[in-house]
Amino acid sequence: MGRPARFTHAQLQAAALRLLDREGLAGLSMRSLAAELGTGAMTLYNYVPQREAIDLLVIEAVLAEVAWDRGPYAAWADEVRAIATALWRAVRAHPHAIPLILTRRSRAPAAFEVAEALLAALARSGRSDTRLLVAFRAISALVTGMAQAELAGPLSLQAAESAEDTIARFRALPADRFPQLIGVASAAMRSTAEDEFQASLQLLLAGLEAG
Repeated sequence: MGRPARFTHAQLQAAALRLLDREGLAGLSMRSLAAELGTGAMTLYNYVPQREAIDLLVIEAVLAEVAWDRGPYAAWADEVRAIATALWRAVRAHPHAIPLILTRRSRAPAAFEVAEALLAALARSGRSDTRLLVAFRAISALVTGMAQAELAGPLSLQAAESAEDTIARFRALPADRFPQLIGVASAAMRSTAEDEFQASLQLLLAGLEAG
């Protein structure tokens, strides 16, 4: 009888996500994950056969946090909103994982369930084929794009400075050349990420409902 596994798949996922959240993509490696688990790199190869498998562990861990009310929903747009919001919240909680989700999700079975649920909800609008594909990509882009923009866009609040300092930099711009930028920078201070996402999602859904 073989020796029992020292680490479960869930433990490997959790450790990989902790490491990514703390160290970023540059700090994610076989050696660093082994250290996070308190074992040696050679032992880790018994559980994770190659470097790419760590990326899949991270994607699985993030997508495991995507939880929404499975309905049933009277309106397809309400179901899309529930799924998109759950996905946005999970992605936003782990910004370092966004590049992996964007480039590796087709290799992660955990991504299939969320994608299928979103496609099924969008299909209830009467879309199929290319129209369904475009709607799916539009919602997906909004989810990941807004998470990235909030954390790395020109109006994001960088950790190295206070919110007041960020706004002061924009307000110091020439008002005759950048009146709108100054205005939205001030508005960003009164807004919340959740409010902005919901408003943006509503705009997109309204467009889909109209088209």
